[in-house]
Amino acid sequence: MSTARVSRSRNRAVLAWAATRCALLLCVFHVVTLPGPDVTVDVSVIYQGWYEVLSTGTFPLDDVTWQYPPAAALVVLSPALLPFLGYAAAFFWLVCAADAAVFAALLRAGRGAGRRLTGAWVWVAGVALLGPTAYARYDLVVTAVAVASMLALARRPRAAGALAGLGAMLKVWPLLLLIGAPPGRATRRAAAAAGSAAAFAALLFVATMPGAFAFLIFQRRRGTEVESLGALPFHLARHFGWRGQVLLNFGSVEFLGPFVGLAGALALALTAAAFCWLLLWRLRARHFTAATPYDAAFAAVLVFTVTSRVISPQYLVWLVGTAALCMTLRASVQRVPAALVLIATGLTLLEFPLLFSHVVASDWLGVGLLVLRDGMLAVASVTACRRLWTSSVRGPEGLPRQRAAGTRAPALTSR
Repeated sequence: MSTARVSRSRNRAVLAWAATRCALLLCVFHVVTLPGPDVTVDVSVIYQGWYEVLSTGTFPLDDVTWQYPPAAALVVLSPALLPFLGYAAAFFWLVCAADAAVFAALLRAGRGAGRRLTGAWVWVAGVALLGPTAYARYDLVVTAVAVASMLALARRPRAAGALAGLGAMLKVWPLLLLIGAPPGRATRRAAAAAGSAAAFAALLFVATMPGAFAFLIFQRRRGTEVESLGALPFHLARHFGWRGQVLLNFGSVEFLGPFVGLAGALALALTAAAFCWLLLWRLRARHFTAATPYDAAFAAVLVFTVTSRVISPQYLVWLVGTAALCMTLRASVQRVPAALVLIATGLTLLEFPLLFSHVVASDWLGVGLLVLRDGMLAVASVTACRRLWTSSVRGPEGLPRQRAAGTRAPALTSR
């Protein structure tokens, strides 16, 4: 692609980012109101309530909705940096700044041979498709840390590891990002830095604030959320006399009743199986290209999201961020799963908040939306894992001919 065409594409991406983010800000500031629940309540009520407790030097010990690792307190407290705006407004602008940072990083990562601006476009589209929920939760900030970690991996493995460790103390899942790092000294340095950063943050919070790990008790008691893949049988069972209930439980709308505990246990078993598969892949992988760390991170976050007892709408930000990383490199094998994630993100906006009442009621519109969204994520998960295995265990010869021909990134290692 010529320099002029790249410049025009970059300019169009910047304009698209600015236009879509203005629309999101109009939504969270209630200039434009979408149908369904007010997604900003989590910030103006729940987050602000946590802020008031955290400001006293302790974690919310008696609040079952606090289910996050201790470093999440830093994000909840961050609006204090802009005290003249008020809590909610400051939070939205800080999330917008994190969004801009991710976009700028992906634009930069898309420059050079073997790279492309598609990753920045995926980020622009994905966050916009999720709607105001993206700005009304702190997951976008966590994703910004995760993206920074992955982009630093090739040249600054210690920094990448430290960021992954910090991300784990924000919301656990960024620790999965290092699963695809190529074997060698750099990866060992990244892993050591991740462990050190996570341990240091944990000890710091334990020493300075009571209740740093009280969230584990509340997290363990969570059930099967109505939006998860495991909830689909209960949505259907309600039409055939199942005697369970849909209630707000531990901060989310969940199913309670017969066999729900079994569904939760099965979800945990699937997550464990996914972890075992990732370990097997890591042991069997022989061919690492520049794209393999991104492809593996995307697949890992995808399978752990799909098998979770909870698939909250904001989780799609994680998938969009890791998909965007993949799409910065022409060697990535995750084009199809990334496209499926974008479609699922658009369906998520329909499912929440626009038509959430139908989901809670388990009517056929709500069930149909969930089948499409969760089915799309499940297909994306299987496809991502299959492509990761084929490309890195079997090597380029295992890929479809037309795909392999387009994969020209040099192997980082072949052992």
